[in-house]
Amino acid sequence: MTTDTLSKMVSYGHEQVVFCNDKESGLRAIIAIHSTLLGPALGGLRMWPYPSEEAALYDVLRLSRGMTYKAAISDLALGGGKAVIIGDPKKDKNKKLFEAFGRYVDSLGGRYITAEDVNIDVHDVDIIRTKSKHVVGTDRNLGGSGDPSPFTALGVFMGIKATAKNVYGSDSLKGRRVLIQGVGSVGAKLAHSLISDGAEVLVSDIDLDRIERLKKELPVEVVSHDKYASTPCDIFSPCALGAILNDQTIPELKCRVVAGGANNQLERPEHAKLLKQRDILYAPDYVINAGGLISVFREISGYSQIECEQKVRGIYNT
Repeated sequence: MTTDTLSKMVSYGHEQVVFCNDKESGLRAIIAIHSTLLGPALGGLRMWPYPSEEAALYDVLRLSRGMTYKAAISDLALGGGKAVIIGDPKKDKNKKLFEAFGRYVDSLGGRYITAEDVNIDVHDVDIIRTKSKHVVGTDRNLGGSGDPSPFTALGVFMGIKATAKNVYGSDSLKGRRVLIQGVGSVGAKLAHSLISDGAEVLVSDIDLDRIERLKKELPVEVVSHDKYASTPCDIFSPCALGAILNDQTIPELKCRVVAGGANNQLERPEHAKLLKQRDILYAPDYVINAGGLISVFREISGYSQIECEQKVRGIYNT
């Protein structure tokens, strides 16, 4: 770890950052613990082909800090953490890699609890579970809560309805044009809920296979991945990666509301002011995308799925 890395830790307010390297499996990962003030640092693991170690560090520091906010505002006895694996999920996944990651998680003695995130699924988490008990979101057959994305999508949906009520005077989405940027596990489920509520759904994604799969299920309008910011809509819902609201995209937006499931949507905190100046209501991501965290927390707290769903629906009133 360089002095510059330590300075970044201090500036973000982190307690601990762990760099993981396992030669046999090819694992290169970073675990970031932002805060354990309210409880163990819980946050998902994502796998991404970062262009550099610096980019991976930047991402995991921002993501883990966001988890602290998310847990606190959701009134959960948790701190914030996150982990990233540097690699191509389409080529670099293997059993030994996740076993090695599990050993690193276990070495932290419960200070960090991992779960699934971008490009990580329940199968991957189940492998990690063989090397550490500090894992949530595992297969329901193993006693876990399973895939958290339905609850994340539900929370975002409730958040969108709440913002519609604030801006348009009604939380009905009938006839509202909602543009979803990113139709992975959360975005696709969100699209189903929006259409069921009468919304006109537009979708944009760099992964054309995802678009084609969704088109077979729903009557969605496709927007080119380089036109999502400039396409007119009522509500823009970022559900891909972070830093999507920045100096370039905010001036292009043609919407009244931004409310989505992506983490760290603002590239910098001051971008919230730019949205306000443009009279665009922004629903903070760590508020409305907390459904997945609430879902996996029930493995720790012991509350039921019905109680979990009620709490996620309560995001509407947050």
